[in-house]
Formats: sequence, structure tokens, C-alpha cells
Amino acid sequence: MAGSQDFAADPRNDAALIYLNGALVARAEAKVSVFDAGFVLGDGVWEGLRLHKGRLAFLDAHLDRLFAGARMIDLDIGLTGAEVKAALAKTLEANAMSDGVHVRLMVTRGIKKAVNQDPRNALGRPTIVIVAEYKQPSPDLATKGLVLHTSSIRCTPAHMFDMRLNSHSRLNLIIALLEAIKAGADEALMLDPNGFVSSCNATNFFCVRNGELWTSTGEFCFSGITRANVIALAQGNGIPLRIENFEPGHAYGSQEAFVTGTFGGITPVRAIDGRALPGSLPGPMTQRLRDLYAALKDEEAKRA
Repeated sequence: MAGSQDFAADPRNDAALIYLNGALVARAEAKVSVFDAGFVLGDGVWEGLRLHKGRLAFLDAHLDRLFAGARMIDLDIGLTGAEVKAALAKTLEANAMSDGVHVRLMVTRGIKKAVNQDPRNALGRPTIVIVAEYKQPSPDLATKGLVLHTSSIRCTPAHMFDMRLNSHSRLNLIIALLEAIKAGADEALMLDPNGFVSSCNATNFFCVRNGELWTSTGEFCFSGITRANVIALAQGNGIPLRIENFEPGHAYGSQEAFVTGTFGGITPVRAIDGRALPGSLPGPMTQRLRDLYAALKDEEAKRA
């Protein structure tokens, strides 16, 4: 079994330089303090980006989400958007990377005076790390698809913990994934507090019924850049779209289903809770959206 983030190891990554607070260091030297708020508490925000044909796809949308998340937790990144872009470019140029690369941009509250929860004990300098690695989604997933298992772990409302905050704190999602793995699945399908389908543990969920594309309201799921692009592609290409609440049973009766994420793009689903979806993978709607999304990434790469 392998999840939506399955990839093959690439030996080029062993020599890739890591951006750490302005310096480029070897992988073995990319270390942070045990007093760092990210290590101590998961206190930070992050973004995952794809380098496609020399350009970081949908970069502005990702940085908007990064800075919005930082504002939500009163974290001063210490860099402007332009300076973050320059740091990303510096990392990619140092590694001579131009395509097929996944980038993880991480910002924590930085080193603290003491190991405790209070953010006022941070020394005031955030920790900024950029890890760029050659990673391609497993090509087998397009025809093999994912197996999903509905987890008992629920997505939370904003007044408890806002799922739209791309935080370093992922333990609830890891527990959901562990539950799915123990059930023999690849990824966890997660419900909202009312029992409606929300998202998966690392991706957003879509299904197709009677020619209509369905996805959740978005109130309890990740604020996915790829999800937003798929919604826009459906709206711009005459694909009937339903953004509303639906129960797991509705997904069981789907003709197709897929998940979306920056790393894997659009990944087909072959079964949910032991119920196989009909037809070969990817299904016609899934393939159409995969083609539209590939064209959108190509357009984005052409913009200087």
C-alpha cells in the first residue's frame, strides 16, 4: 500500500543543498535546535510547492496562504513575499533544479528561551527552511488508484482548530492515516463534525455521480490550492459542480472519485471502505480534469 504522496527515491537528493535561515547547507548539516518552537510544539506554518518546467506552480497563491497562516498565529516571518521568492529561487538555482521537484517551505516561531507553550518566550527570529527534492508522483497511481478508509478522527471546526491553517501540527491527521493503514487502506477519508465528507488526511476529496462533480463545502477541509484550481477548471469548462454537504454513502455510489494535492495533482480513487468503484482508472471525468490541470500548469510555467 502507498498513499497519495508515494514517490521513488532519487539519488540526486543526497547532494541537494538545504536552505536554512539564509544559508545553503548540506543535508547532513540541516539541523535546528531542540529549543525550536517547531520541534517543541509544531508551532509554525509551511507550504508544499511543485517546480514545473522551470517555474514554481501557482506560487503567489501558495505565498498568500503562507502569510495568511502566519498572521493567524501572530508569526512574523521576517521576510517580504519578494524575499521569500528570492530565497526559493536561490535554493533552486544552487541545486540546478528546473523540473520534477517538490519544495517544502517551512517557517517556525524559532528558538525559545524555554521549552514551553508560551509564544512570548520565543527569541524573535523565525526559523526558515526550504527543502527542494526531486520527487515525482508514482506513475502507477494513475491506473492503480488509492484505497480510502473512513477514519473515526473528525475534521475540526475553526473555533476548535481551523483545518484551513497549514500548520506544522499534524498529529490528528497522522492518527487518521494510521487508522487507515491498519484497515489496509492507503489514505484516510475524514468527515466533518456533522458526519459529512470533508477531506482526506493529506488531500482533498472529489467524487463523480451521474456526470456531476461533488466536493465538500470547504468549511472543514484544507484550503487546497489544487482543490481551488480543480473547482475553477470545472466551472470554466462546463462541468456540473456541486459544492455541498454529502454523506459517505453518497461517495460509495460514485462512478468515479479522486483526491487533489500539490504533490500528486489529481489522483484517482479505486475503492472506499471496501467498496470498489466501477470502471477502469482513471475514469473519464478524472482524466478530463487531469488533462485540464496539466494544461493549466503548462500555462503557468510560460508566465515570466
